[in-house]
Formats: sequence, structure tokens, C-alpha cells
Amino acid sequence: MTTMRAARLHKVGEQFKVDEIPVPEPRPTDVLVRVRACGVVPNLHNVVAHYPEWFPFLPLPKLPAIYGLDAAGVVERVGSHVHGVKPGDRVYVNPGLSCGSCPACRRRDNTNCPAYTFQGYFGFGPGSQQIFEDYPYGGFGEFMTAPASNLVKLPESISFQQGARFGYIGTAYAGLRKAGLEASQTLIIDGATGTLGLGGTLCALGMGARKIFATGRNKDLLAQLKELDPVRIRPVVLGERSVHDIVMEETEGYGVDVVLQALGPQAPVTAVLDSFSALRRGGKAVSVGGVSDPIPLEPFPLMCQQKSLIGSLWFTPAEGENMAAMADSGALDLSVFEHEVFSLEQINDALEAVNHRHGGFTNVVIDPTLV
Repeated sequence: MTTMRAARLHKVGEQFKVDEIPVPEPRPTDVLVRVRACGVVPNLHNVVAHYPEWFPFLPLPKLPAIYGLDAAGVVERVGSHVHGVKPGDRVYVNPGLSCGSCPACRRRDNTNCPAYTFQGYFGFGPGSQQIFEDYPYGGFGEFMTAPASNLVKLPESISFQQGARFGYIGTAYAGLRKAGLEASQTLIIDGATGTLGLGGTLCALGMGARKIFATGRNKDLLAQLKELDPVRIRPVVLGERSVHDIVMEETEGYGVDVVLQALGPQAPVTAVLDSFSALRRGGKAVSVGGVSDPIPLEPFPLMCQQKSLIGSLWFTPAEGENMAAMADSGALDLSVFEHEVFSLEQINDALEAVNHRHGGFTNVVIDPTLV
């Protein structure tokens, strides 16, 4: 094949259009992946419809652009300098790209590169545009190129549709690792029924958490969540009672070891503070969500109780490999997702479907192989 179909955005605020473009050539350290599934990020419509009003600090690729953040597929070709990856390998493409030469990259702390960029989505600094030009292919196309070092190999037990959910699962997993979650510990997952929160719940269960206080507003979704592990998951309906009071009652005044904050932009700051107050001395809260208002924390109690509030952006390919191994062993249950699959030509319908999903259980996916 010399050409391929790709859904591209030509103008902010308009719909995606499917174009016929040349199939890219992998560079010496890159691979060419035939995309079999690409997750539709719930926030994608807001990014492409309201930029730059909503997200002036997140540079977007020059238009027309191929979006698609969470792609899984099969390696089609490899560059001349690629070893350990071969055509036919089933992979997830971690979209986190960095410049490779700044102080952060040289110490292999790539997610803290000033030019860190999500391939097929948005960037975090002025250097992102060069990375977009180096890797202009997102997952909403039949093929994409990516650095071989960004691949996560998928065992046969993980479907491409499940692999296309790795971005959100991995974000939560990396947050739990930064919090140092250990087996037998307790935690709060705020927004546990959402896309991020469900990923965090699945990972916490797989990592051996003893008890998860799972907060949310939808009682039906919370009930469905509890069914995943009726013993270890304790649903908490936000707004009915203080999360702090419930946690302290059920931990004999000790508190939780970890808070994973996965609430969305419109969530009230009071919910963040409520859960933070339920941390034990020395506990860690990790923010992987997007609460938009400032969080007022008093520094003196923070110091005296040695609590931490940590930001966590994404996950590394190594963490992705960990997740794949957990799923393959059965520790990480990926069977809970309800997949809604669309073709490239249905990309705009898929963006609309995201607005009507069944909480985090729905997994909206584009499959470019469908015609």
C-alpha cells in the first residue's frame, strides 16, 4: 500500500474529514504500525472545538492534523536500527514523546521534558511543534510511525480494543506508583466511576489494595463498580456525607494511605480538600484529574502531618509493560469494558458517542480496518 485513509482535522471547531494520504516511511529508529484500534479521548472534542479559549497553554499540531492518542495495532515494518521488535508484533503505542536531548531526557526522566508531547493530541511546551512535525501521525489513520522505544508489547490475551484503553489505565497506574501504594494499604479514588477512576480502581485491585473508598455521584455506576470486588470496594456517594468522616469511622481514626484524585474540571475543590483531609499522617495524594479551580492548602498542617500532594501526568513504556504483564496474569481485569467500535468514516459519530458513555465502563474506539 502506498496510500492510506486518515481522519484529519482541518479547522478548529469543524468536523473531522477522512483523507487519502501517503503511507509514512519509518525512520531508522522508528516502526510503522498498522492501527487496529484507537481510543477516543473523552476530552478530545473540547480540545479541538474550543482551542485556544479553553487550552491556551497546550500547543496543538498545525492543521490539518491526524489525532488519536491511544493506538494499538500490529508492527508492519521496522527501521534499520530497530532491534527486539519485528513485523507482526502486537503493540500499544505510548504517545508520550520527548526531545531526547534535554537534561530531563538525558537522565531518562522523559515525562519531565519541557517539550513533552502527546502524539496525536497536544503538547506541553514550545518545543512540541518540532515533535509534531517529526511524528505527525495519530491513531485515527490506517498506519502510524512511532519510536520503537515507545512500544508496549501486547500478549494475545489483551485485545486491541483493550489495549486502546492503556492511556487512561496507565495514567492511573503511574499515579499509584508515585504514591507508593503497597499491598494491604487503603486508598480513596475520587471519581472512581469515570474513565480515569475506573482505571485506578482496576490497578489498585491488581496491586493488592486492601480497601478502596470509591467516590462518585452516580449510584448505579457505583453499584456496578462494587461488583468488581464487593469486599474491597466501598462506594461513597459524593455530597451525602463527608468522605473524611466515613474514612475515619471505618479506619478507626487512622485515615487512608493514598488518595488518587481523578475528578474532572467541573468538580468542586471542596471534594478535593475533603479527601485530602482523610489522609493519614505521611499519606500521599496524587492528582491525575483536572479540577480547574485552585486548591487552597495550608502549609503548616501540611508540614506537621507530612502529607504530600503530587502531580502525575502520564506513564512510561516500562510501566505499560508492567500493566500488560498484570493483565496477562489476570491481576489486572480488562474484561470490564463495554466497547463501542466505530470506523474512520464514523469518527464524528464516535466523538458524539463519548458524551453518552456509561461512565468509565464504556470504551469508545476507532478501528481503521473497518470500511
